[in-house]
This record gives sequence, C-alpha cells and structure tokens, in this order.
Amino acid sequence: MENQLFKNKYRIKSIRLKHWDYSSCGAYYVTICTKDRECFLGEITNGKMLLSNIGQTVEKFWMEIPKHYPNVQLDEFVIMPDHLHGLIFIDDLFPVEACHGMSLQTRVRTYNKFSKPVSQSLSMIINQFKSAIKRWCNKNGFTNFAWQSRFYESIIRNEKHLNAIREYTINNPLKFELNKKSCPSDF
Repeated sequence: MENQLFKNKYRIKSIRLKHWDYSSCGAYYVTICTKDRECFLGEITNGKMLLSNIGQTVEKFWMEIPKHYPNVQLDEFVIMPDHLHGLIFIDDLFPVEACHGMSLQTRVRTYNKFSKPVSQSLSMIINQFKSAIKRWCNKNGFTNFAWQSRFYESIIRNEKHLNAIREYTINNPLKFELNKKSCPSDF
C-alpha cells in the first residue's frame, strides 16, 4: 500500500498490528511527543530530568491513569523534555502477569472495523490523558502547549522485550543529554 496524503502532508502506514484488539490484555510501550518536539516538559541537567510545571502535571496525571482505568497498571515511565515513554499493562479477563505468557495469537480478537473509539482501549486511555493535560494547560496559562497528534506504541511480546524496554526507559535521560539536544530553559 502506497503512502497517502493526510491533511495535505505525508501519511505513513500504520504500525498498528492488524486484527489486534488494543483493549485486550497486554503490555504496551508508548511514546507521546509534544508538538514539534518542543521542550515543554522540563530539562535534563547532569543526567536528571527537572520537570517544568507542565512536566509535573504530566507526571501527576500519568500516575492517576489507574484511578480512571482500573484495568490498567503502570510500569516504568520517564518524562523527557519533549516526550514521555511509558509501559502500560491492560488487564481484562486475566491477571496482568498471565498476559506475558500468552501468545499473540491467543490474544488476537475481532478488531473494530469502523474506527469508533473503543472504551478501555490503549488509544482511548492515551487520548484521554493527552486531553486532560491540554485542558490543564489551557486553564493555567500554558495555551501554547500542544501534543503531537498521534502516539507511538509497541506491543511487548515477551519478558526479554519487557526488560529491554525498562532499561531503555530508565536510561533515557542520560542518552538524551549525551545527544545534546538543546531545549531552551524558559519553563
């Protein structure tokens, strides 16, 4: 399938796993970026992330996701100057620990053919989280804040993959600083 235009810009082919029910039991690694990768969330100094007011709110609201979605557990996450990485476990009929041992084929269900929002799905969780942050920013004078319109996700397929993602997430601030991405410190 060729790339098609989206809002008069490029459109990349979806990375979503076909026929996967993103509200099903599973472990997901997500990356959510600020619009144009602007450093709204803070800055890194000496390998440590110093959160801005927006970054502190992102952390608070991220930690509250399980209060709004009782079937969700959070694992490692890190807030960076211009993005967030986080592991989300969605539990449905099985304990979350059981999800890791299940094959992808076992967990595939009928997908939503009409693209209507699916309650308790990964997309719904992330979209509600992003919306809550944007509303908070608008109410608190940070009206220039915006998220990138989409988010990146990866299905965690086994324990080795999970551990690699955890390590990457924990070490992300140091790697970010080593790459010397400059972010203005006017937060």
